[in-house]
Amino acid sequence: MSHPTLTPAAFLKSRRPLAGGLFPATVLIATCNGALLIPQAWLVASIAEAALFRDVPLEALWPRFWGLLALFLLRAVLTWTGERVAFAMAQRVGTAARAELLDHARALGPVALAGERVGALATSLVEGVEALEGYFARFLPAMITTVLIPLAVLVAVLPLDWISALVLAVTAPLIPFFMILIGKGAERLNQRQWARLTRMGARFLDAIQGLTTLKLFNASRREAETVSRMAEAYRRDTMSVLRVAFLSSLVLEFLATVSIALIAVFIGFRLFWGEMAFHRGLFILLLAPEFYLPLRNLGIHYHARMDAIGAADGMIRLLNRSPASRPAQGAPYQANTPVGLSFEEVTVTYDNGVKGLTGATFTVSPGEHVALAGPSGAGKSTLVNLLLRFVDPSAGRVLADGFPLDGLSVEDWRRSLAWVPQRPHLFQGSIADAIRLGSPDASLNLVEEAARQANAHGFIRALPEGYDQPIGEGGNRLSGGQVRRLALARAFLRDAPLLLLDEPTASLDGESEAAVLDALGRLTVGRTVLTIAHRPETLRAADRVVWLEGGRVVEGSGRRPLSGITDPREAESQKGGVA
Repeated sequence: MSHPTLTPAAFLKSRRPLAGGLFPATVLIATCNGALLIPQAWLVASIAEAALFRDVPLEALWPRFWGLLALFLLRAVLTWTGERVAFAMAQRVGTAARAELLDHARALGPVALAGERVGALATSLVEGVEALEGYFARFLPAMITTVLIPLAVLVAVLPLDWISALVLAVTAPLIPFFMILIGKGAERLNQRQWARLTRMGARFLDAIQGLTTLKLFNASRREAETVSRMAEAYRRDTMSVLRVAFLSSLVLEFLATVSIALIAVFIGFRLFWGEMAFHRGLFILLLAPEFYLPLRNLGIHYHARMDAIGAADGMIRLLNRSPASRPAQGAPYQANTPVGLSFEEVTVTYDNGVKGLTGATFTVSPGEHVALAGPSGAGKSTLVNLLLRFVDPSAGRVLADGFPLDGLSVEDWRRSLAWVPQRPHLFQGSIADAIRLGSPDASLNLVEEAARQANAHGFIRALPEGYDQPIGEGGNRLSGGQVRRLALARAFLRDAPLLLLDEPTASLDGESEAAVLDALGRLTVGRTVLTIAHRPETLRAADRVVWLEGGRVVEGSGRRPLSGITDPREAESQKGGVA
């Protein structure tokens, strides 16, 4: 879902329906709690008047004390309930917002997110959503009660003393006016602070992920100094925001205090001259601080709104990014046999104007193993991204078993393929969880059989906890060859009719390479296979090589590639054929 015309404030308002019935419940509880201030003040004033001026015995005042105690307890229960409901509302909105961001990021895919830093995404998904929760849990209820409670107090005071009501009505708008006036400057500072936090989070995560490389090139100290400078700049921005926030609080407190003092002076003089009853004057004087309290609370919670505005700006930018592939609502598709593919004059142009493919045309027969070869930037990864539905053709079309690929359900299509990248990623969890990534409901027996087929069962059984052995994020407790074999086990377990490989033996030692090649010999049987190939061993395993240069298919048919030949045109010069 994109929000091209929404401002951050309008975006936050559009999230309000996600709270469902919890939002009106929060408003109702806060309003009832505030309305109880009026009988509470009335009872306090009546008790004080009866005890001080009418010499009423204490025994006669006990019913009023019990009534006052009941009001205190009821307000305490309402306060506790209101906080719980507000927290539940904020949690519901935050969960829905995080799910929307994650779903959109998944729909964008790696191609559309190629220019997005992981740290920036993490900041939006974690810190940004928490900022939304603060907005809905604290600022939004405070904003509603700021309207309702002062209005109720004004209605109660007006019949008793029009002068005090006039003072309240005149001074009340000054507080939000100055709050908004000061808050505008704080909002700009806070948005700058949020942007700096996002950049700092992205830089810090990049540094952590590349710590080994930084150590190898003796650049860790320099990177630490860079992060330190960014943290210091963020601290200065934070202090700037806090200075404005404290100034805002000072102004609000000053205005509220002066207004209450003004009402107290008017009431005091009329009590002295005998123009007002003590009970009435004390009642109004007790209500005056409660009249301004919601306005002051709104100023206190205004920083939650500023944080949410800064977070919403980043969220809108993410949600406004369009996927490189069209949405996944197409015809159902199910493939139980090897898939036949046809690329017809396929051109892919990325958002930055770079062409990944230009008029690529070739076919892949069902059950055929085709190697995609060519120099870096030739279009091999773009072809794989097309099949993974991370990007759609700008021109031409891709057919799967005669059906246009972009007309098929993305979920159905992706269930028919398995993808083994050159650098497989393992998430934190157990070995069994890592293998089940594409088949989460698979039994342990199936997981073990897939591991055997991938030549991974042996090293897994040697681990202290076997298939329940925890592994760190990225598989940092495993060797490169072990990670590659776990990725192949995923593909065996998925048992898809179309297999996509990206140089599966790259950067492996001889023993690991032999184990992977042996597993690939079993995995590719009875499937359509496309392999991004650079090494002679990978080319020799293919039935045919499709050679690409500059996004164009240069050669795409012929016999099995010859030993040690990486360019099929070299094979033609040696044997008179085309690889």
